[in-house]
Amino acid sequence: MGALTYIISNFCTVPTPKTKTMQTVEIKVKMDCDGCERKVRNAVATMKGVKSVEINRKQSRVTVNGCVDPNKVLNRVKRTGKKRAEFWPYVPQHVVTYPHASGVYDKRAPSGYVRNAQTFTPSAETEEKFMSLFSEDNVNSCSIM
Repeated sequence: MGALTYIISNFCTVPTPKTKTMQTVEIKVKMDCDGCERKVRNAVATMKGVKSVEINRKQSRVTVNGCVDPNKVLNRVKRTGKKRAEFWPYVPQHVVTYPHASGVYDKRAPSGYVRNAQTFTPSAETEEKFMSLFSEDNVNSCSIM
């Protein structure tokens, strides 16, 4: 039996099924009425692997929890007639370093949220350049002038 077990374990491999991890998918989709909300909820809730669906019509936000592919969820929402559906592009305002920088502030964002954009973070080298412009020894001298 030892030889048979050795041959099976080394030469006969059974493919392992790919398992998707539990994740949260947030989608921005405009819903005007209860009918729109119901269509989106039913379309997403019938997907395989979906655990829960939360809809916030005031923020135009759909939150899906489960073992699902985000792109498949987005495509399923778009098939309900909501062609302008997109992934949730906003982050809480307190997370962003410069919430009023250009490209970050969005008038259509829900209150307390701004667009998720990469903001410029000054490097140590850039700060060193600016600090060298001013002299601490002579306050009246400035290399800019």
